[in-house]
Amino acid sequence: MPTTNSSGLGAFDALGDHQAVAALLECCHSAVWAQEIASSRPFADLEALFDKADAVLAELPESEIDDALSGHPRIGERSESAASTREQSGVSSATEDVLAELRRKNAEYEETFGHVYLVCASGKSGTELLDILRGRLRNDPATERSVLRTELAAINRIRLARLIDALAGGTA
Repeated sequence: MPTTNSSGLGAFDALGDHQAVAALLECCHSAVWAQEIASSRPFADLEALFDKADAVLAELPESEIDDALSGHPRIGERSESAASTREQSGVSSATEDVLAELRRKNAEYEETFGHVYLVCASGKSGTELLDILRGRLRNDPATERSVLRTELAAINRIRLARLIDALAGGTA
């Protein structure tokens, strides 16, 4: 996870509302989530931002979770999102057999649960992501929806930290 400092958080807090919402939508594709976080500024520290992000996510209706999912590509597919590409970098070295199995299991997952398989892919290989997917296919829908929210919260934290780091003049 990138390092963050108070200058990045200060820069985030100083953004105009429209700019802040746009930046937050790059972290999580839920307009309600982004607007709620933007309207909660300023934040005392990064942990306060994370806590607010988690709390808002926990209260989102399922329709907003579905909107958030629409901003995530399938695991193993190319993405136009730099964040998704970076997060799924472990898949790039996967064998064709693993990639083919990921495609099959992604389709099975979507058929079972009605939405894209979402997992915090940062630091995980294609084989690890496939193993996680196989395990999650055994979940009932309510359990899987809970797991999905946990994974989304983890992804949001990584992306928020990168956003704050970038605003501090670091690399995103």
